[in-house]
Amino acid sequence: TDRGLGVVSVSQGLRVAEEDDETTLRAFVTTGNREAVRLGTYLLVPYPDGERLFCRITGLEYAQEFQSDDATEIHARRQMRRDDFTERDYKFMAELEPMSVIYGDGDDMKRRMTDRVPKPGAIVEEAADDAEIKTGLKIPDEGVFLGHLSVGGEKVRTAAEPPTVDYRVKDDYADGDPLAFRHTLVAGGTGSGKTHASKNVLRQYLDADRTYPTGDGRESQMAVVQFDPQDEYAQMHDDNPAIDADTARRLEREGIAHGGHDDSVALVPRVANATYPGEGHRAERVEFTIPFSLARDMPWLVAGSGLNENQYPALLTLLNRFFRDYGDSGTYSQFLSYLDDPALKEELDESGRVHEATFDAVKRRVRGVPGGVFDQDAKPITDLDHTLVRPGGLSVIPTYHLPTSRQKEIVVLAVAGLLVDDKLSNDPDSDRIEETPLLIGMDEAHNFLSDADNVQARKVVQTFTEAAKQGRKERLGLFLITQDPQDIAESVFKQVNTKVVLNLGDEDAIQSVNIPSNLAGKVPYMEKGQMVVYSPDNSEPVELIGLSTCVTRHG
Repeated sequence: TDRGLGVVSVSQGLRVAEEDDETTLRAFVTTGNREAVRLGTYLLVPYPDGERLFCRITGLEYAQEFQSDDATEIHARRQMRRDDFTERDYKFMAELEPMSVIYGDGDDMKRRMTDRVPKPGAIVEEAADDAEIKTGLKIPDEGVFLGHLSVGGEKVRTAAEPPTVDYRVKDDYADGDPLAFRHTLVAGGTGSGKTHASKNVLRQYLDADRTYPTGDGRESQMAVVQFDPQDEYAQMHDDNPAIDADTARRLEREGIAHGGHDDSVALVPRVANATYPGEGHRAERVEFTIPFSLARDMPWLVAGSGLNENQYPALLTLLNRFFRDYGDSGTYSQFLSYLDDPALKEELDESGRVHEATFDAVKRRVRGVPGGVFDQDAKPITDLDHTLVRPGGLSVIPTYHLPTSRQKEIVVLAVAGLLVDDKLSNDPDSDRIEETPLLIGMDEAHNFLSDADNVQARKVVQTFTEAAKQGRKERLGLFLITQDPQDIAESVFKQVNTKVVLNLGDEDAIQSVNIPSNLAGKVPYMEKGQMVVYSPDNSEPVELIGLSTCVTRHG
């Protein structure tokens, strides 16, 4: 019987070169195989000595088989009166892109760059061995599960059991830093399944068997702090009732963590005139407030609207004097009263430190900060560091119940800034935060990390840029989720190593994620749960299908 899909053809050139545009590699596909062949299909071409060329289909075309003209009236009418298409009248050619040369067997299987040309007439077969596919695409055998390898929306099938190819992200120090600490971006439009996919990934990081070395030589589980604008992630505490026994066994066979995560806490910001319903989950709730003392290190929290380069130093001067006089117990209300003192205004103006017009401008902007955020009747977040960051624990910060976008922004940036500052500081306020491997998940990240003209927005971006740059050595990872990736500041964006792209309909958004053009063209057509993963330090760019069932409660 015939083997494979076809054979390597030399009729239109057979050349492998260092430059992609100088490579010519084509295969003739036999009649019975033509319907099954798709763009992106992974193939293997053997060399005589047992090495294999791993490649994928990048083009398909019909070519004339005989010296006849099929663009004629007679030919067209003949075809219009027939019910079938005669495949043998045409050549069906597949254009191939070499990706790597695979050599060795079993655990010794390795890959190298393409440095050999296959023989004319070599049999072309669809890749059907799990180990060969993973080796050819440089996919790690171990790590955090993201989804199953696919081509054109169909899972790649192999002869193994299970027949799918699991895609995992490197998560140990054997070949560099775990990619969690080199940051991940999940981008997808409304209804693309990005929250579903994000929950599945975060659940893997919280698996009890997943640990990381700490600075003192211990092994510790990761802590996850997830900012949640739609009140969805606290559901990760609960089991998904849609996971039956068969599904659970299948997930276990593939080493995929599933089930509600018991150590999940909803840390609820208390704001005046706002009540958190929290009806969609059974996670423990702990209320907290933002103490005004955080403004000492994060003055941009009280800049109600844009400050220019003159006004921002004036705000620093006022805050420093206030905390010198009142200490860390000083409240936002006291600060407003402090600014109403005409003697203070006159003193600073006469000393040349703050011009009276600048003083008035800063005062207006500070009063523009929405009330009811600072110093509420709850425990300060600075006293809850052991609740906020727990090895193996998920802390969800819901903001859905907060009345205004500015209140949400202050809460998210205050808590995230607290975490980042303690992680990067040489003299942290919290040893728990400093010592624990930490993943900060931020949904709707474009609302908090976008480029802007005002000085406080630049300070926020600067803080998270430093976090992104130094995260790998401090065991701090950012997990950014957005439907508008083009709005995230470039200085943060360019530090992200792993990009998970689901369906995006906006052309600017697709261009901004900077994935290879052959995959970018698929993004607008992807169904819910389909994704493209571009992680250069993990594997070749690939198309995946995520789990159809969320591993925790969802929706």
